[in-house]
Amino acid sequence: MQNNRQGYYRAVFKLRQPDDDHKFQPLPVPSGSYPFHLQHQWPDSGKLVFHMVGDTGGFRDTGFQHRVAAAMATQCINSQTEDERPQFLFHLGDIVYNYGEADGYAEQFFKPYENYPGQIYAIAGNHDSDVNPDAADPYQSLDAFTAVFCDTEHRKVLFGGKTKRSSGNQPNVYWTLETNLAIIIAMHSNVPKFGIVTQEQRNWLINELQTADLSRPGKAIIIAIHHAPYSADTNHGSSKTMIELLEGVFLETGIQPDMVVSGHVHNYQRFQHLYPEGKPLTYLVAGAGGYDELHSLAEEGNPIYSNHSPLLQHLQLQAYNDNKHGFLKIGIERKALGVNITGEYYLYTGEVADRFEIVVS
Repeated sequence: MQNNRQGYYRAVFKLRQPDDDHKFQPLPVPSGSYPFHLQHQWPDSGKLVFHMVGDTGGFRDTGFQHRVAAAMATQCINSQTEDERPQFLFHLGDIVYNYGEADGYAEQFFKPYENYPGQIYAIAGNHDSDVNPDAADPYQSLDAFTAVFCDTEHRKVLFGGKTKRSSGNQPNVYWTLETNLAIIIAMHSNVPKFGIVTQEQRNWLINELQTADLSRPGKAIIIAIHHAPYSADTNHGSSKTMIELLEGVFLETGIQPDMVVSGHVHNYQRFQHLYPEGKPLTYLVAGAGGYDELHSLAEEGNPIYSNHSPLLQHLQLQAYNDNKHGFLKIGIERKALGVNITGEYYLYTGEVADRFEIVVS
């Protein structure tokens, strides 16, 4: 874990960034019905373990994505007990670079994850959602992503190469995964650098939070969204758009999740948002899943970045790693008064770089 070198110990905004909202892409037609729920069935032992990671794609140096995928598969295969075995992988987006083209999936996704034994769920990243204007065969945003993850049945993916992994049946590009111990609200934040969420999806999020809140304290509530609301990195920095979206919804509903997890930024960061009233909220960035370029944290005094904003004043950066690839292992365990969330951030070498616990009661 790195948490003691000089830097910004709140998140930062990267200044003087161009507006690229024109890159927004229309969403595909859902493959399922509203409110877009999918259940994950497994024997209920009182504990659920799963992986989370983002930004695993890449085509320049593919060694990192293979190492991260292999490390997660090894954890699944070598778990000593059934209740410690990760049941699935939840991908935080940017599966294929630089555009979400079908011909990138065989090498960038199916080959590295061929030996991952569990189901893989996903939200789309900005690169998965983008469209190559020079493509020989024109396509619509998320055509390939929906064929791989949002099919109406499990079947062979025609552009998957020699993979034995079949398509998933997520009901939409934004959707909710229901499990015995956790509800994961999976959002879609589109192509622009700092993300865009439509009013229609915002209304859906409000409904999902209100519905999920009825399951407390017996279930944890996790929001997964590709664009990181808070970040101290040099490449993106924080997203004012995502901050105002999520914090606005939390204020409007009076309901907060137990954790928000994102990718987009190619490193690991763990923040706590310390609200004047109520429990702190953990925000995680886990986008070092394989793309060969990692994003370092901004240094104090660099005029390109600023942490002087009321939106960042209650935020603490508690842990980070910005120089090695890695992934999250999340455990949710039933307790007498609710559930506990434990998190471990593993480097691809097997070293644990961070541990944390969240009590849900």
